[in-house]
This record gives sequence, C-alpha cells and structure tokens, in this order.
Amino acid sequence: MDVILRSDPPSRIYPEPETLEIDHFDRLPDAILLLVFNKIGDVKALGRCCVVSKRFHSLVPQVDNVVVRVDCVISDDDSSSPSSDKRRSVTAVAAGPVSAIFRLVFGGIVKPIQALGQFLGTKRSCATASSSSLSISGDDDGEIAQGGVTHHSPTQVLKNFNEIRYLRIELPSGELGIDDGVLLKWRAEFGSTLDNCVILGASSVIHTNPDTAIDPSGAEDNGSIPESFYTNGGLKLRVVWTISSLIAASARHYLLQPIIAEHKTLGNLLLTDADGQGVLCMNKDQLEELRIKPLSASSASKRTLVPALNMRLWYAPHLELPDGTVLNGATLVAIRPSESKKEACDVSWVSSAFEEPYRTAAKMLVKRRTYCLEMNSF
Repeated sequence: MDVILRSDPPSRIYPEPETLEIDHFDRLPDAILLLVFNKIGDVKALGRCCVVSKRFHSLVPQVDNVVVRVDCVISDDDSSSPSSDKRRSVTAVAAGPVSAIFRLVFGGIVKPIQALGQFLGTKRSCATASSSSLSISGDDDGEIAQGGVTHHSPTQVLKNFNEIRYLRIELPSGELGIDDGVLLKWRAEFGSTLDNCVILGASSVIHTNPDTAIDPSGAEDNGSIPESFYTNGGLKLRVVWTISSLIAASARHYLLQPIIAEHKTLGNLLLTDADGQGVLCMNKDQLEELRIKPLSASSASKRTLVPALNMRLWYAPHLELPDGTVLNGATLVAIRPSESKKEACDVSWVSSAFEEPYRTAAKMLVKRRTYCLEMNSF
C-alpha cells in the first residue's frame, strides 16, 4: 500500500490577510487597560505608553496610582546673590504629555532645603548662566531648557493626571548628609502641621552572623542612659539629628502644597528617597485638613512651622538584633505636638514606623527606660 505525503495547504501556514489586521488588544475594555496601567505606576513608563496609540493617550491620564522617581538634579548658580550657595533643581524631562525621564547631575555644595524647593517648584526665575551651562526659560508653565531638551518639574508633569488617588514621589537621596556607617531614619505624618514623627539613629551599624555573639565591651546596661552620654557629645548629636530630621520633613511638607491643592482626588501621599532615609506620609484625612486649614510657614525658610513638641527618647549603648545586626548608640525618638490629644502612653505607632530589621529595633527600644523632653516651636 502506497503512502502519499501531502503538504499542508498554504492557508494553514499563512493566515488570511484580514486576520493580520485584527488587533486583539483593542478588544480589551478600558477598565482592564487601566488596571494594567495602575500596576505600572511609574511616570516614565506611563509616558512611553502614552505615545503608543490615541487610546492609550486618552487612558493614561486616568491612572490613579502614580509613582514619580526623581533622579535628575540640575545645578544652577544664581550669581545675582553673592552669598547664595550653588543650588540644584530637580526636573523631569518631558518626552510627551505625561512622560518624564529623570537624570541626576550633582554640582557644587548644595543646601538640601533649596534643592527641594527647586525640585517641586513649578516656576523658576531667570538666572545668570552658571558653570553648569544651565539656561532657565521664563515660561509660565515652569519649563527650563538645557542643551535643547525641555524639562518639567514633577508638579508640572502631574498636571496631566486627573484622578490620582495614590501618589509616591521618590527623591534621589536623603537631604541629611551623614557619615558612613551612621544610621539615621525618620518617618513623619502631617496634616496642616506635624502630626507625629519617629526618628531612629545609631552611631554605628555592624552586620554580623546571628550565631556569633558580640561582646558589648563589658559595659553594664541597666536600661538607663550612662553619664558619659551627656559629657561626650552623645546627647548633643541626638539633638542635631532630631532637629535636622524635623526640618527636612517640614520642608518636604511645605513644598507639596501645589500638588495637594491641585489633585483633589488624592487619598494617600508618600514622599520618600532612594536612600530610605526619610518618609513623609499623608492619608486622606490629613490631605483634606491641609486643603481646609492653611499651614503655618516658617518665616526663616520655605518650610512648615514646627509646633511646640513633646518628645520621648529611648537609648541603648549596644543593641543586638535577632538577625545579627548590631546598633551602637541606638536612639529612638517619638515626637508629637504638645497640643496633641492622642494618648501619650500609646507607643504602638512608634514600633511600626520602620521596615525590618529596624522595626524590631524600635520594638526593643520602647521596652527600655523612657526619657521625656520638650522642644519649642521653630
């Protein structure tokens, strides 16, 4: 019996021409596409999606979960003021109605508060050309031009979004310059003023094997602050950490005003940094409070006025965590306004302020002896 081999008809190998013209992606409803875009979140990626098609272009502004990662700092030297330091302005390069690409350029010595101001500001005045060859346009929309590329501040970029509910802005680094090996983290919540702040610091951090015991220098630890803490500059350093963290937090809060005022749908706002140094949080009620009750600004600089404070401090000369991390000179400071009506003895919010392993460190520290301090408004 002979076997005859037949080749498949061409139609099985090559689809019909009309089949090629069908874009099955277009069959997806808008609600599904918005779910995908919300999972993306990143402004730069959404900007690229925006130029794919007219449909994407119309849907991207409806995204309610947006992440702005800032990694562009362009320095400009305002020579009109002889006493001024070199400043940096953080901008987003606009490649379309929504897209923003960020690059980081550091130059000179920078004041962190000034950097934040230029980062979030939507308008910039003309300045004399600096050594960084930065030219600033006088446009009303807050654009600047450098090397033929148009830049936008995040405030300007976010204007293209109509229904933002969750916004996360990530700065390229923390504002506070600290020595290598030193730990300094803070988390603050604001309404129209400071609601609370938690600061965790340590003079040094050592990562060891959890199975290896470390000798804590033979010092007896009864839970009290040793006398040397007051005489060797330990207390002074903690005060500097506390004030610096509060200034950084209040500066971030002050400069978020334009974004909060414009986006009425915002329900959660997070302003953090790539170093994980500081986090400013605002929930729906706190955002609404700021819209209704204007903040009090500090007369000395562009930041929110810090009210009179009650502070609780915990200290451990040597704190060994279960994962082997060792914090020397570990300090935890919990801060609330003096006029706060919240229960003073409640420390649950303190121990949950940080991610691991520092959450465990906070839980261990709050079990130690508590020291109460007060600070005037500044």
